[in-house]
Amino acid sequence: MATAEHAITVDEAMELPVLPPNQGVEAMKDIVFGSAAGMAGKLIEYPFDTVKVRLQSQPEHLPLRYTGPLDCFRQSFRADGVRGLYRGISAPMTGAAVETSCLFFSYRIIQDALRATVYPDVEHLPFAALLLSGAASGSVTSLALTPIELIKCKMQVPVQSFGQQAPRPLTLVAEVFRQEGLMGFWRGQLGTLIRETGGSAAWFGGYEAVSSFFRSYNISSSPSQQPSDTLHVYQQMIAGATAGISYNFLFYPADTIKSRLQTEDISQRPAGSQRQTFWSVGRALWKQQGLKGMYRGCGITCARSAPSSAFIFSVYEGLRQFFG
Repeated sequence: MATAEHAITVDEAMELPVLPPNQGVEAMKDIVFGSAAGMAGKLIEYPFDTVKVRLQSQPEHLPLRYTGPLDCFRQSFRADGVRGLYRGISAPMTGAAVETSCLFFSYRIIQDALRATVYPDVEHLPFAALLLSGAASGSVTSLALTPIELIKCKMQVPVQSFGQQAPRPLTLVAEVFRQEGLMGFWRGQLGTLIRETGGSAAWFGGYEAVSSFFRSYNISSSPSQQPSDTLHVYQQMIAGATAGISYNFLFYPADTIKSRLQTEDISQRPAGSQRQTFWSVGRALWKQQGLKGMYRGCGITCARSAPSSAFIFSVYEGLRQFFG
């Protein structure tokens, strides 16, 4: 009988899917090393990020409070000192740990999935697959990042917007929940999704492209040496700086609209008026200030993202090399 001919005997070996080894250990490394790198980078960039948010959140119907980044630095330092520039850093430090660890973790997981399904016999994934991995990791990260960024942006606006005393993070959390409920914490999610999906593709893509260039350069300049994926620290930093600028510049308008949406004072909204959306804020900003308004604060953002991303990638790669 056919069933007897194809019956599986006890002695036959059954093939099971082979999973990459030590997935749990590798995941823990991504989380711990990514968190450490993200928090270190945030300490460097946070004052510049505060200036960026203050420039982005200026109301379009009033005269601009700041004429540019330097004027914003000067006014902010005069009003609150260094402490004012670092106000609200607890939320973004948490956000940096969550964002960077999620990015590195999901980036590696998605690459492993692509190797197991689409590219089973390829040692190095093609550049398009790396871009896809970066975009997918960014979209996943955006869900965890939006609530943290909401509180961060509200903490970074000038104290005068809240009265005499700047609110604490928990006060803002309670206020958001009271006014808009649980879903209010994902206000600006579309802007974060666009920024993180496109920006993460550019972030990882920029780093991988420049890293690939340096690997080819190292091989061509020293043919006698064995090919290696390890780069010099200065090369890692150049690749990281390129990644940071690419991330911020290409999708900066989405971040601007998100910041304006998240820093809106809902209590001042006229009764019966429609709730603002990502697209309505974008249309109003374009009508009032054009492309210049969309990119307000972009220069200082790119300037701070270059050393910050260089530091993030160098710390992450260094920790991975040191701990194996």
